[in-house]
Amino acid sequence: MTPWLPQGTVYGTLLNFRREWDLWSARMTQDPHKAAPKAPVLYVKTANTFCPAGQDLLLQDGVSEVDIGATLGLVIGAQAQVVGAVLMNDWTVPHTSYYRPPVKYRTRDGFLALPPHVSPGRLQDWSALQIAVRRNGELVQQVNLSELMRGIPQLLADVGDFMTLQPADVLMVGTNCLSDGTRPRAKAGDRVEISAPGFSAVTTNVKGLA
Repeated sequence: MTPWLPQGTVYGTLLNFRREWDLWSARMTQDPHKAAPKAPVLYVKTANTFCPAGQDLLLQDGVSEVDIGATLGLVIGAQAQVVGAVLMNDWTVPHTSYYRPPVKYRTRDGFLALPPHVSPGRLQDWSALQIAVRRNGELVQQVNLSELMRGIPQLLADVGDFMTLQPADVLMVGTNCLSDGTRPRAKAGDRVEISAPGFSAVTTNVKGLA
């Protein structure tokens, strides 16, 4: 079976977990924004980032480690309805800004690890989903979707207020940080697994240049 690839645009969501929102709230009134965002903050994962199931992540251009970004992607069908979901690993180069990080931190080749296929399900079931992150077999993070700032139905509604998601688009609900504001990291030689009940796991081996 051919591994699944997104056929539309993949959108990520920033600042959609309570912990990270609380950590950043004191700075939201500072320049250049001067206020907390009122609408979802989105970004695009371009097609060069797509890393099909079974492929490794190759670290290049001096990148020695990457942030692990376990998330749920909502697969869009006709009339902007959700027809399925996928676990994803939204890799990023570690950085200090979650407002407008440079594109080069998020859109490097292979920086979106994908599962083998889309999983069916219901929105109300996913709202309480727990996603486990393991690095070399050790549990390093548990992502609880019950801690979203905007739950899945609200996120879809708020995005729909300013744009229309098209069939085959994917909307990621966001990634969570650890208690210190960082994310779990991986380096060359690590094996990272993203898993949750009822979903195809996303497993990636991280490689460095020989």
